[in-house]
Amino acid sequence: MKCRSIFFSFLFILCCFQGQAQSAFNVKVVGKGSPILLFPGFACTGDLWQGVTGELSKHYECHIFTFAGFGDVPPIGKPWLPNIKDSVIKYVNNHKIQGATIIGHSLGGTLGLWLAATEPAMFKKIIVVDALPCTGVLMMPGYKSENIGYDNPYSKKIREMDSTAFLEMAKQQTAYIMLNKDKKSQVVEWIMKADRSTYVDGYVDLLKLDLRADLTKIKIPVVILAATYPNKAAIEKNYNEQYANLNEKTIYYADNAAHFIMYDQPEWFLSKITESLR
Repeated sequence: MKCRSIFFSFLFILCCFQGQAQSAFNVKVVGKGSPILLFPGFACTGDLWQGVTGELSKHYECHIFTFAGFGDVPPIGKPWLPNIKDSVIKYVNNHKIQGATIIGHSLGGTLGLWLAATEPAMFKKIIVVDALPCTGVLMMPGYKSENIGYDNPYSKKIREMDSTAFLEMAKQQTAYIMLNKDKKSQVVEWIMKADRSTYVDGYVDLLKLDLRADLTKIKIPVVILAATYPNKAAIEKNYNEQYANLNEKTIYYADNAAHFIMYDQPEWFLSKITESLR
């Protein structure tokens, strides 16, 4: 009986340890000063921000995130994006971070908007880098969030791809979202390293998210850095429509830049980030 009791006690401790070990993200903290949370885009790691954190860490405390399922961070269960959002709120509360600015690229920018709409008093400002409150509406005619599910033909196709086909897809995608040829291999490497289930189901979470109506809940300033490639007029129209419900916003358009503005226009990007943080 005593051995059995010890066994169940050990099993309970092990389960608790495993539950704690499964984190929604890893965070690297550098610098001192006012806090900044830096969220990378989909499939990318916190290394995305290397071009700006060297300068920012001289004056700010930078919390650099890599989300579960990407880089070296183990995957978590579904729903991936809501779990990350809730975990960021817990992280801020547990570490007693006050008045943080969020800088988010792509999915990271959309996440920042969601956090600010959910917790209007928790953050100081958001800097959104080439991100929209509703990505799905760009992808799907007659978009309705409730019609998007995890089990769909496209997700099934991506999930079942072998590594050769997945690599070819990653190269094709990257060709359209950045102009800097030297950095394309890095983004492809991140995509290839991603946990496949996270890559598939996490993207569904992003497509389902529609924050356009919730933008009215955001009470802090939002700075938006938008890439203009391949059609500036169409992109301006898109941003004006999607952000129509956001009151306090400033939009800067990066010429000669695609989705990865920090790689295509690094000097302009750092200048706008530092300027927006003042």
